[in-house]
Amino acid sequence: MELTGLYAHWRTGFAVIFKYIAAILVAMACCCLTIKAQDTAKVHQLREVQVSQRLNTLPASSPTPSQILKGAALERLNSLSVADAIRYFSGAQLKDYGGVGGLKTVDIRSLGSSQTAVFYDGIQLGNAQNGQVDLSKLSMDNIGGIELYNAQKSTIFQPARGLASGSSIYLNTREPTFLPGKSNLLKASFRGGSMGLINPSALWQHQISNSVYSSVSTEYTRSNGRYKFRYTNGVYDTTAIRNNGDIDALRVEAGLNGRLADSSSWSVKAYLYNSERGLPGAIIENRFDYNQREWDRNIFVQSRYEMRGKVYSLMLNAKYANDYMRYLNPDIVTTEGFSNSRYHQHEVYISAANRLKINSFWSVVLSADYQRNTMQSNIFRFSYPTRNLLLSALATQLKWSRLNVQANILGTFVKESTELYQSANNRTKYTPAVMGSWQPFASPDFHVRGFYKSIYRLPTFNELYYTFVGQANLRPEYSRQLDAGITYQRFLTGKLLRHISIQTDAYYNRVNDKIIAVPSLNLQRWRMENVSRVNIKGLETNIQSGWYFNQKVLLNAGVSYTYQQAIDATDGSLKNQQIPYVPVHSGSVLAGIQWQKFAFNYSFIYTGDRYNQKANIPENYVQPWYTHDVSASWNTPWQQHQLKLGIDINNLFNQYYDVITNFPMPGHYYRFKLSFTI
Repeated sequence: MELTGLYAHWRTGFAVIFKYIAAILVAMACCCLTIKAQDTAKVHQLREVQVSQRLNTLPASSPTPSQILKGAALERLNSLSVADAIRYFSGAQLKDYGGVGGLKTVDIRSLGSSQTAVFYDGIQLGNAQNGQVDLSKLSMDNIGGIELYNAQKSTIFQPARGLASGSSIYLNTREPTFLPGKSNLLKASFRGGSMGLINPSALWQHQISNSVYSSVSTEYTRSNGRYKFRYTNGVYDTTAIRNNGDIDALRVEAGLNGRLADSSSWSVKAYLYNSERGLPGAIIENRFDYNQREWDRNIFVQSRYEMRGKVYSLMLNAKYANDYMRYLNPDIVTTEGFSNSRYHQHEVYISAANRLKINSFWSVVLSADYQRNTMQSNIFRFSYPTRNLLLSALATQLKWSRLNVQANILGTFVKESTELYQSANNRTKYTPAVMGSWQPFASPDFHVRGFYKSIYRLPTFNELYYTFVGQANLRPEYSRQLDAGITYQRFLTGKLLRHISIQTDAYYNRVNDKIIAVPSLNLQRWRMENVSRVNIKGLETNIQSGWYFNQKVLLNAGVSYTYQQAIDATDGSLKNQQIPYVPVHSGSVLAGIQWQKFAFNYSFIYTGDRYNQKANIPENYVQPWYTHDVSASWNTPWQQHQLKLGIDINNLFNQYYDVITNFPMPGHYYRFKLSFTI
């Protein structure tokens, strides 16, 4: 471990992030004084009244399938990272390499992790290097809501970037509720538990004026990553300890949010994530110990302005991101010593969306996004690529009392260049989408919906330019999605059953020119190619309910189920076989009981049979796995403050399993949490 280098990275990261924060606070302080002088409208913050803790709180008229976790429903899961919460969504397959610091990515409806866009307070988290967002880096400590949309968010008033992926995850940070006479909200938390977990965090939100508040959130995570797992080599079974899965990470973010006199809103956010972690590696050929290390530093500053008028509305977004990753592999020795790769990414992003409301039922939106990505590395024969991406979208919506129709066409314009060697071709592509929701009966409880969307995924920098692997002539993946479904949502008063919602969707996806890695003449080196065609058929069902007993006991229960056939349609001997790591059956069950100051929650996750290679043969078979998790908490007011104690036990029955073959997951483990809100 190079502690000197790590501390140097931390000092550099702190210097950069605090420089941005200082500039933001100085600029916004002047703005706040002006806003406070002009503000004539009083904003009264009301104490939150919890009516129903339900999973899906989106309107049933949404034309695209949507799932949301927020508020009390999100708190019940006691998740440490965003990945822990997303695994409860139907249609989502989490790729988890184990432990607190293990890489975690999500695949929605088998389109691939690179087809899932992740947005943080409305602006996308990008990664031009590999196209994937590691969800283990995203803490739940400052998250107030998680939204998952198939196809795209169910509104036309959004940046063009929101239309450019097969599915979208929106992460929304916590919004404060200031009590009368209070201008500060401070929450301090501490988590600890198995695998040597130490996880203190703090959130401070301050009301500067009636229309402006600031927020500062910080968190430290440390874990030795050691846990027991079971291993067999076909001759004997043994229980071993997972090593080199440690993590040491710090997150700091600060922001300002406000409203102007014309009811428009703005926000500015600065973010730093800095970590060092071990990479435990695959357990194969009786090898248990690895020495690879990874350092990550992610910094971004983003701003957002939104003005909603009766006729014309405007949305502006801007972002700068600076990402650094270092990968050290002592097992590989070069002429300069151990393999020590460094990667730097820079991203500049600006966006403008304009909405014109032509009449009471017809709206039109024109949006344009520009994004510039550059990447540098010290690896041999690196190309030093630059990508200029322009996305332009024209969208329209026709909305009556019982019919909601949306349509858009997205133009993608890409210009690639490299300092060395061959660059990818420039590209221009137009992709349409149409979606609708219909209320067939007088009651608004029941809706029928459906959508068609075509989209294509640009190859990542690694796929195009990684030395000896990348292929600059790769074609983008082209996907077409079809969906038809129904929703039913009912709220009742004076009944035992207070709320029920049902969503069921059947879908078909087709992916052409899928990018995969295939072995070359040298089996130690692989290359990227467009070879696969994949046909995906599936059915999703999600049911949520809320029950009241004697007005004192609240019961929430939900179940989700996914049936999916993801078939390799490429001509050849492996045609019509299920693609790797996609189960035919999967689902989850959530249940929670709240009584006065106490809460008890139970969750069950099931993932069925899978294969870890393209050939569906016994040697590649991966057994199904399921986990039972329980948690309990006690929440009480204490001297006008709020105190909460909680404990959760994961994998209650100590099942040993792999999400990814040869990357064993932990058996049963626990976490406890203490939080205090002032």
